[in-house]
Amino acid sequence: MVAALFAAGLATFALLYSTQALLPALVREFGVSTAESTLTMSVTTLGLGLALLVAGAWSDRVGRTRLIHASLAASGVVALACALAPSWPALVALRLLQGVALAGLPAVATAYLREELDHSAQARAAGVYIGGTALGGMTGRLLTGFVGEAAGWRWAVAATAALALGCALAVHQLLPSSRHFTARPAGSWLAATRDALVDRGLVTLYLVGGCAAGALVAVFNALGFRLAAAPFDLELGAASLVFLVYPVGTASSIVFGRLADGLGRRAVLPIGCALAIVGVLLTLPTQLPLVIVGLALLIAGFFAVHGVASGWVPARAHAAGVSTAQAASLYLFTYYLGSSVFGSLTGHAWETDGWPGVVVLSTGLLVVASVLALALRRTPALLTSSPPSSGAAPS
Repeated sequence: MVAALFAAGLATFALLYSTQALLPALVREFGVSTAESTLTMSVTTLGLGLALLVAGAWSDRVGRTRLIHASLAASGVVALACALAPSWPALVALRLLQGVALAGLPAVATAYLREELDHSAQARAAGVYIGGTALGGMTGRLLTGFVGEAAGWRWAVAATAALALGCALAVHQLLPSSRHFTARPAGSWLAATRDALVDRGLVTLYLVGGCAAGALVAVFNALGFRLAAAPFDLELGAASLVFLVYPVGTASSIVFGRLADGLGRRAVLPIGCALAIVGVLLTLPTQLPLVIVGLALLIAGFFAVHGVASGWVPARAHAAGVSTAQAASLYLFTYYLGSSVFGSLTGHAWETDGWPGVVVLSTGLLVVASVLALALRRTPALLTSSPPSSGAAPS
């Protein structure tokens, strides 16, 4: 189960971030500005976020695994179409559609884990799944960076599509069918959404995810332009090597998942925020080793925050009697809304103030996330029992 979701997360996030390392190449190919080039990221995350509002509720009716399989297959096909896009407007439109197609997995993954695993294993399993998404983000950027330099951006996007379709076949073979899923009646989408917005703890977690995602995407949307400029002057393939720090995120999500199981989510969430802030500030100097260390700390902190928060949402939703899939969808909607909005602002920050402007934007978002994480320590816990477990634990 966990291996299948790891592969699914790898495919989904390789596709989601497949154009990020290619932004300088897209500027040259289509003659667009830096800010315009980030649309290939922003519209994808926007489409994903909007589709998540419906995907969670739809999975409550049709089942978790069916939606996962359909999403992976459709997103791989759309990625192939992106590689053949005849114009800039066509590419942007296809990337929007790509985001919609990708929504199936993130909408239901943590809800699926909550339903199928004992409470004692949920945070760790969520950490492994988030680790797969981290590896997917790295793989998509590395693959497109090197293939893009050698054969052009179209072949780079096509290579990522092939990887995703291979992962989709693996997930089809490995992912067990749901054993504890109970369908919800049709017509309950508005009620489920309303219920998922009532609990103060859930809303705070949604905002933490949005701020953290915006901070990470702000840095990585502008990173390629910074590394291509003086004093670094790196080519596309060499610049993409910095994404080799992404396995730090995989390890971090797993380690912090274990810490959350032992110490509690409230205790470890602020630590992840602090780690990310230190990382962003370390990217300010023009020494490449310091930049790489800073990126590694940013990624470690971000995936600690995202892994803990995304696993916490369905657990707290279940304790509050709320649809876990819809709560997870609202968390991810806010997450990708933050990614889309602040990812677009990054281009303007870079064009106006250079890298310091990007750092100010990212750090400010992480400070807000830290304040929200500390506020969660004062939020009353809810008692939950989770099938197939017979025990109960605070959420």
